[in-house]
Amino acid sequence: MKLSRPLSWFLLAFGVWSWCVWTTFVKNLIKDGSGLAFDAGHPTAYFWIHLALAVVSFLLGTVIGVVGFRGLRALRREAASGPAERPAETADVTDTTHTTV
Repeated sequence: MKLSRPLSWFLLAFGVWSWCVWTTFVKNLIKDGSGLAFDAGHPTAYFWIHLALAVVSFLLGTVIGVVGFRGLRALRREAASGPAERPAETADVTDTTHTTV
């Protein structure tokens, strides 16, 4: 599958954005003073659920960003190697090398 340049940049930007947003969220979650994330110093269900959401978002952001990065890298390699030649169109040819006598 070939990705366009704008789509590749979007995917890479989404991965970076995801890391920025969720890193900030986790920092704020750990520093929570409202009592939602910690009760008497112990993590609550709220903390664990939101930490799990953050971990999944880190993983998805990483995968999506890597796909975007690889798309950009492939486009750069393609541009460096010159225009790609289209493969010759081949007709559906039946095999006539075996004949029955």
